[in-house]
Amino acid sequence: MTQGPLLRWSDDSPGILAGELKHGPLALIDENMPVIIIMTQDSLYPKVQSAFAQITARRAKPVVLCNEGDESIPAGAKTIRVPKTVDCLQGLLNVIPLQLLSYHLAVKNGCDVDFPRNLYVYV
Repeated sequence: MTQGPLLRWSDDSPGILAGELKHGPLALIDENMPVIIIMTQDSLYPKVQSAFAQITARRAKPVVLCNEGDESIPAGAKTIRVPKTVDCLQGLLNVIPLQLLSYHLAVKNGCDVDFPRNLYVYV
């Protein structure tokens, strides 16, 4: 799962908004569920902090995508740090490490990243 402004299951599932976590997906989270939480300091930061607390209360160990210098992230958490910028550009910076993570996971799982299945070319 990824969360932040979104939470995502690891296999073809849509992202989940931090505020929607209590409406069902929270029941799926345990110590075995992989979670990536997008926790950059923007207007939604307090909601995402609450979701982070709920996730860690269920013994999940999320990977946290956060801003450089964010001191509220627990010391033992696995983090991917990105520079802080204005809200309208933060998503552009956040997507780069997430795309790289997706690429490397696909390669590790033996997926052909150059020719993804079910991709149709429209001219």
